[in-house]
Amino acid sequence: MGAAGLGVVSNASGKSEPASEPASFPTKDYDWTQHDWAFGVDATKCIGCLRCVEACKRENNVPANAHQFRTWVERYVYLEGEDSAHIDSQQDPVNIEASGSEKEYRFANRYKQGKVEKAFFVPKLCNHCTHPNCVQVCPVGATYRTKDGVVLIDQEYCIGCRYCVQACPYGARYLDERKGTADKCTWCYHRITKGLQPACVEVCPVGARVFGDRRDHQSPISLFIRNNRVQVLRPESGNAPNVFYVGIDKEVN
Repeated sequence: MGAAGLGVVSNASGKSEPASEPASFPTKDYDWTQHDWAFGVDATKCIGCLRCVEACKRENNVPANAHQFRTWVERYVYLEGEDSAHIDSQQDPVNIEASGSEKEYRFANRYKQGKVEKAFFVPKLCNHCTHPNCVQVCPVGATYRTKDGVVLIDQEYCIGCRYCVQACPYGARYLDERKGTADKCTWCYHRITKGLQPACVEVCPVGARVFGDRRDHQSPISLFIRNNRVQVLRPESGNAPNVFYVGIDKEVN
């Protein structure tokens, strides 16, 4: 189905124009032209406790299953004598079985037979890119980037075509079958516009997740970027991601 056909479907929402500002978040006392949000992840600190994942599910009403997430954590394990990493996440069947529930998450101890040379955890989420593919491919303008640097989805306008899901180089989107619309991390926009931290940042017991305003040169994220040798994922994509990492290697993408 082409964009024209999809446009006909979009008229059923009753909205004649694409979104230009958040449809469901309070902005009355918030000036989004005065902020430039960004996110940091320190993989040298992450312990893989998955509290961030659980907090995100609760805060944002993410489906209670083991396959759909706004944020997730990947484990990278290098065994003795092997050149490449073994990679898994809480979505791996072995880890689901170890947790005993699709509403609880943990990493199974699955490397008892091999000597682990190096291991680390890498939290993943939407990168809220400056030049996002998802915005470019959306045929009805339901996905858009705000003036404060957050990529959002207008749930009233989204038609569930999944173009954005396929276009995201980070695998950060999914289709919420309960609503028939795309969903992803919003950096808890309903919280940060009230001066709060994203839920995942708030619950991290080791400070592996950092969030803040780059316009404030003393904010946690400004200090994080300035004081560390940061990297971004898939810079070759041209999306200009705004999640900055410390402590990852070349196999993380």
